[in-house]
Amino acid sequence: MTALRAARAATFTYFALNGFLLGLWLVHIPTVEERTGISHAELGRLLLLLGLGAFIGMRFGGKFTDRLGVKLVVPLAGVVCSVTAFLPGVAVNQWTLGAALLIFGFGNGLIDVSMNAHAVVVERHYNRPVMSAFHATWSLGGVAAALTGARTLGWELSPATTLGAAAVLGVVVSLVTARLLLDEKEEQQQATDQTGKKRKAPRRIWIMAVLALLVMLSEGAANDWSVLHLQDILDASPEIAALAYGAFATTMTVGRLLADRVTAKIGPMAVLRWGSVIGAAGIATAALSPWIWLALVGWAIAGIGLSGTVPQLFSAAGHAEPGAAGVNVSRVAGLGYLGVLAGPAVIGWLTHFVPLNIAFLLPVVLCLVAALSAGVLRQKPAEEPVSA
Repeated sequence: MTALRAARAATFTYFALNGFLLGLWLVHIPTVEERTGISHAELGRLLLLLGLGAFIGMRFGGKFTDRLGVKLVVPLAGVVCSVTAFLPGVAVNQWTLGAALLIFGFGNGLIDVSMNAHAVVVERHYNRPVMSAFHATWSLGGVAAALTGARTLGWELSPATTLGAAAVLGVVVSLVTARLLLDEKEEQQQATDQTGKKRKAPRRIWIMAVLALLVMLSEGAANDWSVLHLQDILDASPEIAALAYGAFATTMTVGRLLADRVTAKIGPMAVLRWGSVIGAAGIATAALSPWIWLALVGWAIAGIGLSGTVPQLFSAAGHAEPGAAGVNVSRVAGLGYLGVLAGPAVIGWLTHFVPLNIAFLLPVVLCLVAALSAGVLRQKPAEEPVSA
């Protein structure tokens, strides 16, 4: 195996590990909620601390990555994320759970930015799109976590036991895989101006960040409200309604596995533009459908459309300024992550005024705005790609 292929495999591993650790926590939320004696409302507020910690971790992760290099920061972030994933499993009340989620969120944000920055380095060496497949692996890690959690919960293992075992596994995997990463430290002088002062982020980066906010808000709304939409609007049974999220998540994963090839043929700008249009069409179909089957088709279409949008934005941000890849990825990822958190809340707020299916027209509009703004990803002619 060549060094480049090994580095690509290592990147897949870190993405899968992050998806697995986060997914394993999500599986144990009901158990932890019951043990700590908190209400649904209190849990909702505490989960905001997970998002806050992730946002802070992303900000630090970008700076650390650019200063210290991906080869050092990625495995360190993997260790931090693994160890902190254990903390919610030993929380005994709302205060300890809140602190645990804040710290775990920090670890999650740290590895999120650093592994995406390394993915940019790998993609730069391949000189062809490979980012979307990494994001698909993150989703597969979540699937593995769901299957693992279902089995360990069936065995009546405590969250501390399962998350503790996952933490040990994560530390070992992070350290063993570290040697496969590319040893490429970004040139810092490229991130400064002629006076030696740090340059402000280009306007183009902030446009990408806003677009990430729009599409990830739409994705978050679909993740959290698609099941309730089928139950409340179309009177679907809980078993059938669950298929809404399943349809969206499945096509999202499949789309990301295929998106790199599509991007190589039509370019990232077209993927963002037409992906956003398809996503808008899918959400609109689901929202306005009078039939359950058509709503499921709509959510599936939305997943395939949105699947390639975020990876294009992360990739473009990382390539925009080689000396500031980590910081730029953290800006786009950070604002996008706020969209994931805000999406469900915004839809929930809108339901005070309009039915849930009408509230879904907001992400439809946001996707169309992203499509109209996709020109920010317009590329210059590239060199010949490296074969894998």
